[in-house]
Amino acid sequence: IQKGEILLDGIPHIEFDMQFLRRNIGIVQQDVFLFSGDIYSNISLGNDKITNEKIIESAKYVNAHKFITKLSGNYNHEVKEHGSTLSAGQRQLIAFARVLAYDPAIFILDEATSNIDTETELLIQEALKKVMKGRTSIVIAHRLSTIKYVDRIIVLHKGRIVEQGTHQDLLKNGGIYYDLYCLQYEPQIASL
Repeated sequence: IQKGEILLDGIPHIEFDMQFLRRNIGIVQQDVFLFSGDIYSNISLGNDKITNEKIIESAKYVNAHKFITKLSGNYNHEVKEHGSTLSAGQRQLIAFARVLAYDPAIFILDEATSNIDTETELLIQEALKKVMKGRTSIVIAHRLSTIKYVDRIIVLHKGRIVEQGTHQDLLKNGGIYYDLYCLQYEPQIASL
């Protein structure tokens, strides 16, 4: 942090120990890291409190179960280091299942839909709505379809907050968000 501070319930984050933060904050990044091992271990990350039943339940909830059961060995499928045998979208869905299995109070999504195809993006958007339900969620995205349904959008430009509001409010305002929306969706609108 160059300036300011991060507060959790009004308490500076540096006052919390790292284990507490790891237990209470789940993150899905653009590049998901998967380990050599099976699907079960890549979702549970070795946490004995997360049962195989919880893993399967989480995978079903975020639309990962269908593709996992098509893999040889399904949840026992051997994942190569970095998940190289899985598509980017499949790795993302496993990361969503991982977050859901851990059930953190705070969820951070960092550009998780930027490198995936449209079909997988729709699955991830559906999963995102489910994972965000009932928890504080911070979504960092350039792809506006990812944030369209959140409670509040904060638009940053050159390190400063320049706009905030709902998707509809920001479109009505005609500012930077509106311009970005037009850039992303105008080609689709023009082709109709």
